[in-house]
Amino acid sequence: MADETAAPTSNGKTALTDAFREHFSGDAPLTEKAKSFAKARPWTSAAFLGIAAIAVLNSIRGVRR
Repeated sequence: MADETAAPTSNGKTALTDAFREHFSGDAPLTEKAKSFAKARPWTSAAFLGIAAIAVLNSIRGVRR
């Protein structure tokens, strides 16, 4: 019988999900949560910012006056 209170182990597929859960849970302000995530995973946060920038540029480009 397995211990139900033990935390599941992380693997390559769930590591990012576990990092999100670790950094974005709790009562801290969202800015503090984002800062701690960016410090722990700088390349991942840079990729997210790049994707967000591309999305904003594409939405601005689509606006015609």
